[in-house]
Amino acid sequence: MNQSTGAMERLRDFLSADARELAPQLLGAVLTHESRDGTVSIRLTEVEAYMGPEDSLHPDPGSHTYRGPTPRNAPMFGPAGHLYVYFTYGMHHCTNIVCGPAGVASALLLRAGEVVDGLELAQRRRPTSKTPADLASGPARLAKALGLTTADSGRDALVPPFGLELPSVPAGAVSSGPRVGVAGAGGTDEYAWRYWLTGDPTVSKYKAAKPRTPKQAAGGPPGAAFHQR
Repeated sequence: MNQSTGAMERLRDFLSADARELAPQLLGAVLTHESRDGTVSIRLTEVEAYMGPEDSLHPDPGSHTYRGPTPRNAPMFGPAGHLYVYFTYGMHHCTNIVCGPAGVASALLLRAGEVVDGLELAQRRRPTSKTPADLASGPARLAKALGLTTADSGRDALVPPFGLELPSVPAGAVSSGPRVGVAGAGGTDEYAWRYWLTGDPTVSKYKAAKPRTPKQAAGGPPGAAFHQR
């Protein structure tokens, strides 16, 4: 998992590009977390790109940053290669890798992957999974399998106890489509920024956002219902 400073900075430079361009290139990459319980590595098979505030160059009504910076979404404005982990629905954590230039909000939600190391530990963390393909099929499942919580938000994913390894060869056929569970315009074909490895059994099932009540619509940004499961 250790790598030279030069290699790490080259990887950070790579991640400093546009999230929408990076998303398909990150498929097949392996994210590792070495905790006191052991090590789990997941090969990414599905990601979603999220961009910036409504007054930015690339406004994204599905993004947590759409209404501007907050203490919660601050990591999305930080250096590329860091984690943005948030808690949702009072029960789930979801993990993003920050990308783009520092100060420009963007990130890739890690929606699904294949556990390639630490299978037994991932199974202990996800005892309700029926098959290995279920272990990280969905953003909450992926975060759980890796043992990530909001305590990890803002941490550098490119240095121990984390590691990110890019695929050495193209990952294969890639599909794209609307993001999962995103309310309003951000969930339409105009923002088809979900990318996945075509036919991979670990990819999560598409779910459109549930209709929002007038009270919900008044109480949050257009993308408040995004990143469901």
